[in-house]
Amino acid sequence: MSETKYVSSWYNLHSKVPESYVQPLDRRPCNAVMSTNKTIPVIDLAGNDRDEIVKKIIKSSEEYGFFQVVNHGVAKELVDETLRIFKEFHALPADVKESESSKDPNKSCKLYTSSGRNVADVAKYWKDSLKHPCPPSGEFTQYWPQKPQGYRETVGKYTQELRALGLRILGLISEGLGLSSDYFSGDLSENPIILSHHYPPCPEPGLTLGASKHKDPNTLTILFQEPNITALHVMKDGAWIPVEPIPDAFVINMGFMLQIITNGRLIGAEHRVVTNSSPSRHTIAYFINPSKEAIIGPAKEVTSSTSPPIYPSMPFGELLEKFMNNGPYFEAQFRL
Repeated sequence: MSETKYVSSWYNLHSKVPESYVQPLDRRPCNAVMSTNKTIPVIDLAGNDRDEIVKKIIKSSEEYGFFQVVNHGVAKELVDETLRIFKEFHALPADVKESESSKDPNKSCKLYTSSGRNVADVAKYWKDSLKHPCPPSGEFTQYWPQKPQGYRETVGKYTQELRALGLRILGLISEGLGLSSDYFSGDLSENPIILSHHYPPCPEPGLTLGASKHKDPNTLTILFQEPNITALHVMKDGAWIPVEPIPDAFVINMGFMLQIITNGRLIGAEHRVVTNSSPSRHTIAYFINPSKEAIIGPAKEVTSSTSPPIYPSMPFGELLEKFMNNGPYFEAQFRL
């Protein structure tokens, strides 16, 4: 793979966005409708009123598909150290990064630019990403990068903490929906992955994107945003809402699988990432995924004779393949 493959290797050599990264007119940030009077909710997980926390989570998930959490229990020192490790990884020479991310013979540890999808993108996206599984059993750790020093130890601790936080939030969601408290603790959450995104400075932010409008094809996403740089937008009522980074907070968003499981009650909201002229931006996304064999369909507890299932049930592996191959057209085709 050529070094020129990665945006981080050449972004500072151009005064204009290369043509292959220029988005179509209707996707460009400079032409987007922005919302100036809405923000996604912020929920304090250390509050004493559990019922109130559950209500806020369900309401936010129904109306926005997104919320931020504070006082979540993950140590600031661990989050800061994990961010530092990922920044150092993306600053390594391209050949070292490739070597460190190609230890897995099944290629599930992956360093890529743009979207990394198996379908052609309309235009490329202004980012480099590192992605790999982080199963709670730890059996995949031998294929993780070993550079920079401390990567496996730090990222291992971080993913353990994020798993606990994710199951805690899913437990609160279960409570609010009338599901069993451990509904999501088995095969609906056993295949998590972590993604480290690097968005280098962009000479023409109005023409390109870090990620186009999409829904996450998973159960739940926990995102850490680097402070002081606003680039994540959530779609609500036809306009984009900026998700301002809050110190020491995590952004939580519903994946499309959770939308299916709740029969459309909770929304896997569309979101996108814009670029900025300076400085670089880094995020860490923890994706809670089902096993490939897990059957995804509306939970019987959320359906009834007056509210029948609106989605079919099928294995997650098959569902994910259909989702990735059909992109934005998939959801309308998928409903019963």
